[in-house]
Amino acid sequence: MKLSKKSEYGLRALLELTTVQGKSLQRHEIASRQHIPVEFLEQILLALKRAGLLSSRRGMNGGYQLIKSPDDITLGQVIRILDGPLAPIGCVSKTAYQKCSDCPYTDKPQCPVQRVMGTVRDAIADILDNYSLNDFAAGHRPI
Repeated sequence: MKLSKKSEYGLRALLELTTVQGKSLQRHEIASRQHIPVEFLEQILLALKRAGLLSSRRGMNGGYQLIKSPDDITLGQVIRILDGPLAPIGCVSKTAYQKCSDCPYTDKPQCPVQRVMGTVRDAIADILDNYSLNDFAAGHRPI
């Protein structure tokens, strides 16, 4: 799995919002602090808002803020919202399964690649789904 810039920037934006929990930050403030292109950040913030993680207000005192506790938002959840499934290949995805069209093992009971990549998916999900934004902001290491 390679983390996209979209997810990287999304996590960095949420990190900013976690540090000021309960307050709003305008997109240009987040962009400036985290060195994120403001136009790209706007797309990311809208996706996170549509997913129910953020609220926004217009105006002078407006901006974005978390509407869920940072303890209740996991890195896995954020990455799935912005990038889709965590699975390294489609045939092991739990949320977006895709049958391999060119795999010589499609008629066999098991595929060696699928078996290994399923283990990789489980390991990635186990870490990211148990690591909250608060853990991330506090600099805790994943368990």
